[in-house]
Amino acid sequence: MTETITIERDARGVATLWLDRAEKHNAMSGQMIEELHAAAQELGKDPDVRVVVLAARGKTFCAGGDLGWMREQFEAEPETRTREAGKLAYMLQALNTMPKPLIGRLHGNAFGGGVGLASVCDVAVGAKGITMALTETRLGLIPATIGPYVAARMGEANARRVFMSGRRFDAAEAVRLGLLARAVPEDDLDAAVEAEVAPYLSCAPGAVGRAKALLRSLGPRIDETTIAHTMDELARCWAGDEAREGIGAFFDKRKPWWSN
Repeated sequence: MTETITIERDARGVATLWLDRAEKHNAMSGQMIEELHAAAQELGKDPDVRVVVLAARGKTFCAGGDLGWMREQFEAEPETRTREAGKLAYMLQALNTMPKPLIGRLHGNAFGGGVGLASVCDVAVGAKGITMALTETRLGLIPATIGPYVAARMGEANARRVFMSGRRFDAAEAVRLGLLARAVPEDDLDAAVEAEVAPYLSCAPGAVGRAKALLRSLGPRIDETTIAHTMDELARCWAGDEAREGIGAFFDKRKPWWSN
């Protein structure tokens, strides 16, 4: 039984994995991260699943990491910080390596870790009115565990335009950056997602999985060394003064000291 996600399956073998924490703008808590990881493993092993669609309930696709969960890491032991950072890192790896095509359906805004979720999709389609941003540096953090997937999706040159600045960008720019494949009117979003899903239903599922694994091996390498490095970077940020100030300012509804 899950509390933060739901999974729906249809007769064709299409599974929709819903982020279902609408009241928190689908911010990823420790529980949601664990449930997403388990879902990726479950769907990846299910022979009846041909395609997975990643979608979300509520107004927001994903607001990023839950700041309450992050705030808990300030007083945690270093080993605990690293372990919690690892939950996020290995969840993203599980989605990225799932031997099924993963289609992102972004109906609403995506910030921080929400951009990371879009980046691990094989194709992501967004509604024209959405806003996206890598907001971590505004909070005294960095896009650490999502970083390898963002860089792989955008390429370093494009990522440099948004990775460090925290600035917001619209769906059209997300297409130019390579983050979204298409931006369509919200009323056309389901049809656009279906257009990405349908071709896979004419393909051999084993061949699709093998082709995806081959392509990953030919692209930027995201191995245990890379993942461990990102975990360490995130844990070090949680231990730093800037994260305390940035996240504290968010909860206090004030500007951090560095903000104009």
